[in-house]
Amino acid sequence: QVQLVESGGGSVQAGGSLRLSCGASVRTFSYYAAGWFRQVPGKEREFVAAISRSGAISNYADSVRGRFIISRDNPKNSVYLQMNSLKPEDTAVYYCAAGNAIADVTTSATYWGQGTQVTVSS
Repeated sequence: QVQLVESGGGSVQAGGSLRLSCGASVRTFSYYAAGWFRQVPGKEREFVAAISRSGAISNYADSVRGRFIISRDNPKNSVYLQMNSLKPEDTAVYYCAAGNAIADVTTSATYWGQGTQVTVSS
């Protein structure tokens, strides 16, 4: 069982930056691929970014590629999402996720955090 806790959400003006963090309560975080999803009320949860177990491979949704960067620190059991050049359409609840492989986390995930709100004002 992997428990995930997000932090770092908040409000920012368009063009600004935020860094989300996710801590995992598991003995060996490097056993899991990790990622981020987001959801707006009334819409389905959508994939944002994913990273492989070692951190060598990352995938991004087209809507965030070039603006967001996913990274991880396995000794600290943490994964991060650096969000730059934020737009109002990035406003959502952001969820940390983990799974067995990066392909799994790109489409869905086995483990989920409770989410953190990100609000971008114009």
